[in-house]
Amino acid sequence: MFRKEVIALLSKETKLSAEDADKLVEVPPDPKLGDYAFPCFSLAKAFRKAPQAIAQEIAGQIKLKPKGAVERIEAVGSYINFFISQSELVKESFKKVHFKKNNKTVVLDYSSPNIAKPFGIGHLRSTVIGAALKRVYEFAGWKAVGINHLGDWGTQFGKLIVAYKKWPCDLHQDPIKKLLDLYVKFHSEAEKNPSLEDEARLEFKKLEDGDKENMRLWKEFRELSLEEFKQIYKRLDVEFDSYAGEAFYNDKMDSVVDDLKKKGLLVESEGAFIVDLKDEGIETPAIILKKDGSTIYTTRDLAAILYRKKHYHFDRILYEVGSEQTLHFKQLFSIIRKMGYSWEKDCFHVSHGLYMFETGKMSTRKGQVIFIEDVLKKAVDLSLDIIKEKNPDLKGKEKVAEKVGIGAILFYDLKNDRNKDILFDWDEVLDFEGETGPYIQYTHARLKSILRKSKREPKLHVDALCGEEEAIIARKMLGFEQAIEQVIQHDKPHILARHVLDLAQMINGYYQRNRIIQDDKKLEEARLALIEHAAGQIKLGLSLLGIDAPEEM
Repeated sequence: MFRKEVIALLSKETKLSAEDADKLVEVPPDPKLGDYAFPCFSLAKAFRKAPQAIAQEIAGQIKLKPKGAVERIEAVGSYINFFISQSELVKESFKKVHFKKNNKTVVLDYSSPNIAKPFGIGHLRSTVIGAALKRVYEFAGWKAVGINHLGDWGTQFGKLIVAYKKWPCDLHQDPIKKLLDLYVKFHSEAEKNPSLEDEARLEFKKLEDGDKENMRLWKEFRELSLEEFKQIYKRLDVEFDSYAGEAFYNDKMDSVVDDLKKKGLLVESEGAFIVDLKDEGIETPAIILKKDGSTIYTTRDLAAILYRKKHYHFDRILYEVGSEQTLHFKQLFSIIRKMGYSWEKDCFHVSHGLYMFETGKMSTRKGQVIFIEDVLKKAVDLSLDIIKEKNPDLKGKEKVAEKVGIGAILFYDLKNDRNKDILFDWDEVLDFEGETGPYIQYTHARLKSILRKSKREPKLHVDALCGEEEAIIARKMLGFEQAIEQVIQHDKPHILARHVLDLAQMINGYYQRNRIIQDDKKLEEARLALIEHAAGQIKLGLSLLGIDAPEEM
């Protein structure tokens, strides 16, 4: 609303289109420099004047609307600064943020753990970032389709089948741990006896050819793994619209290979079939068929993306996968472009960094896995200890601890730019005073407590919220919509997480410095309205990140 008014005032005097003016309008880092600012550097050539002179001239010519939101304009250096009336700021900040349906579809591929391997903490980043993006896209009016592209096919199944046949065990007792033990034992034995690798390749080829016994084992490995994964997803409140993994595309790959041949893209190289991508600036060719005729995940990902375009008619597709897969997705999207599909521009690899621990990166082959169940249990147990100490009389402590513990893990990830590696530190994760999930949840619970204690109802009195502190909070709440838009523009949930954290810090300081419950009825009602609205926005922001906001802590 305010931005549109500023753009309209600028367009009239600069002769810029609304679209061009919008690209140039900025939000100053300091509110003392206004609510919006327009840099005049780009006008120097057209006006044949220095930017400072242009700023002075335009600022002097703009006529403010009598009932407009812009209350004054200042030229400072090469910038024109616009100041919004505080009463308008406060009124607008109390309006509900709502996005209309935009009839667009986004497909999100995230989590995607490997069947028959434990759900380690390494898969947590893709899971929570992807789920947060799905919620934000849905909130912003998109139709969002969440796909868990399970790693349920590939040579690792040849290894597992060899291991299971050589060292059989009862998989129904702690199946994932048993399967991990088999996987680790295979690699340990293969170091002493390399011929096991050849056996594994043969067993996987038999699986691809539909061997009954190998298919039976594969289905058992898949069902037992998925059952355990779904328990974790339920606890994290993560949902998917499809669990179609790599195996789903087995009968869809021949047509992809045929299409590549028809288009002259498939060439033989040392017995394998590849797509040469040097003309795309990629030196490493993409292998489509190995020497033994078996497929690899590039082949299956090609079949998958073509199926998804045909089935979901997406406007955008996001792959939330670690940065170590950057080359793979460059190859995948380049092949799509070479096949003649213009929608390649709608395909994005949303990469992320690693979780780092004192022992370094994790490895499944050596059994060095930090299980997500263990991480969640520790977070909840530690949260329960803290809650018992802080509020021993709290009812339902266990349920609150579950929300706080899991929320702590999620926020610790989501507050960071997804491209950065994260050094996992328990003291920081559960700090009730730091930039953490528990801090925000505790702030929300404190706000709800104040609202419960007051005998008056919250009521917006704009003239009672005219101080500098209220203006800062109003500006922050107004930024919620922009935060959502920026998350979608950059596919980075930390933008929303940081917005929620900033608001929590501001409102926390506000209620500590200002008496909320007091004799002045009008002032109390207004301040109650402010903290009620802030609490609502904090709760909404947390929910989009997949985090609960307890009423009491």
